Amino acid sequence: MDIKEIQSLIKFVAKSGASEVKLETEDIKITIRTGVSGSGNETTYVQQIPVAQPAMAPVAQTPAAAEAPSTAPETTANEPVEESNYITIKSPIIGTFYRKPSPDKPVFVEVGSTISKGDVLCVIEAMKLFNDIESEVSGKIVKVLVEDSSPVEFDQPLFLVDPS
Repeated sequence: MDIKEIQSLIKFVAKSGASEVKLETEDIKITIRTGVSGSGNETTYVQQIPVAQPAMAPVAQTPAAAEAPSTAPETTANEPVEESNYITIKSPIIGTFYRKPSPDKPVFVEVGSTISKGDVLCVIEAMKLFNDIESEVSGKIVKVLVEDSSPVEFDQPLFLVDPS
């Protein structure tokens, strides 16, 4: 299943009003969840899980693996960080990464910010929908791995968090 098919499936689910759709084939499992938050913004989450097949797994992970190192060395050159002790917060969807809720507002989190589970870390725009990305862990932001207004892939690392 390619990106265009997934995007058309997301559009279909959003228009249908369904709260959750699961699609499972021999190659992949996809879960699309939509919901309306208290603010009236619609949130769409897409989770694509490759089914364990030796030939498919490396192919599915290659684009994300190739893109992540290209952004990491730039930030690592400025500030050396031991990443093994930290939790990586990854993008749950494909879209455009924004650190601010709007251009005239301050960023959600900075390096050094203390976060709690449920705090909004960023916004990812996908198909004209702005999705709040909330933290699933508590801790301190050690590194922001993506530039503001940059495209992000599914499962691409966004933040490093020190859980201590």
